[in-house]
Amino acid sequence: MLAPSPPLSIRGLFKEYVPGKPVLRGLDLDVEAEGITAIIGPSGTGKSTLLRCINRLVEPTSGEIRLHGENLAALRGRALRLARRRIGMVFQEYNLVERLSVMENVLCGRLGHVALWRVFLRRYPQADIDRAFALLDAVGLPEHATRRADALSGGQRQRVGIARALMQRPDLLLADEPTSSLDPRTAVEVLELLARLTGEVGVPVLLNIHNVELARRFARRVIGLSEGAVIYDGPPDGLRDAHLRAIYGGEDWL
Repeated sequence: MLAPSPPLSIRGLFKEYVPGKPVLRGLDLDVEAEGITAIIGPSGTGKSTLLRCINRLVEPTSGEIRLHGENLAALRGRALRLARRRIGMVFQEYNLVERLSVMENVLCGRLGHVALWRVFLRRYPQADIDRAFALLDAVGLPEHATRRADALSGGQRQRVGIARALMQRPDLLLADEPTSSLDPRTAVEVLELLARLTGEVGVPVLLNIHNVELARRFARRVIGLSEGAVIYDGPPDGLRDAHLRAIYGGEDWL
């Protein structure tokens, strides 16, 4: 029996912001159907560019990005908008609408699914409102539904970001350094929440993260990038100091 195809398959992905200076150098990568895949590497090595190529916030120079067989890199117009609905995103700096309430920010996850007149009048379907309340309860913020987003702490804002991403009912969730602005305890709490909620609904996560120990703790698989190429791809317990030196360079920081 043939093994099932991975939900996300990337082949020959190049990205150049400046001609002749690739940030991503022909990446080949498959993302498993569940669990967290962590991407580690130094700043400027292409981690965020990779995620932004997947959801097409950045235009790939060449290559294929297939989500359940559909080549996202070839999509344009309405087809691209429909594909983006299937990809949730948790941002480093939360990316919330500060003047809106927590509930309204979560409901923003249904943009693209709901008629524009409903969004304009803030008359979302009752099923969406019920799900938004359920997600706020799941992330531990039910009592904050009517508060403005700018009244929340960093950890609370990131919880709202997770709820908003899951509100999309995505096939894939991308998380770009979601804990870099948080203190160590809150970072652990947010990653525990991300792992639990995405595990419950079976959504695979591609996570960019600087903290190697958190990657080892929460990921099923770790990918180490350096200068836009894969240096390590394997289980967290297989990541050795030699790999980290090859990824990050140098000898005296370990």
